[in-house]
Amino acid sequence: MYQQAEYLCSAHTLKQLPQDTGVEVAFAGRSNAGKSSAINALTTQKRLARTSKTPGRTQQIIFFTLPDPEKRLVDLPGYGFAKVPLQVKRHWQELLDKYLRTRESLQGMILMMDIRHPMTDFDQQMLYWCQQAQMPIHVLLTKADKLSYGKGKQVLQQVQQKLTHSSENITIQLFSATKRTGIDEVKTRLDDWLMK
Repeated sequence: MYQQAEYLCSAHTLKQLPQDTGVEVAFAGRSNAGKSSAINALTTQKRLARTSKTPGRTQQIIFFTLPDPEKRLVDLPGYGFAKVPLQVKRHWQELLDKYLRTRESLQGMILMMDIRHPMTDFDQQMLYWCQQAQMPIHVLLTKADKLSYGKGKQVLQQVQQKLTHSSENITIQLFSATKRTGIDEVKTRLDDWLMK
């Protein structure tokens, strides 16, 4: 089903969001955490989500529809690293905050953290927003191929320990878009949320 994902629309304001029906799962992460690469790996499409060497290219909320039009994947603006004017950053923050708090069809969040720099202030802000909205979160420690297997497992355990104190609504795994590590695990989580 994920291979058949198609671009639906982009929203720069809440008014531009598609109708709040059905179910959707959002993907979030710092601008350089490999969010677009993860979406492309999950859908086995090289150009569905735009990847760029310039962090912060996703500047709107982008919706992709699955074969069932009532099921959607959502690419949120990359946060924290993009070199954009402060006014633009504020707009993104307000848009994200309102989207997370008010979107009834939103069933869960896939939050990407670069395994080499997990739990940044921005990651913790996103976790806080999701917890305020009582939103289930599945964390991907991306770029796991950049570390040895042993080191990757060690980081996974460290982040797990930090997260279990904050909520039972959070799960976490290792992920690499390049090596396709952890793809099936993410799809299982997506299935859980999208098949409600």
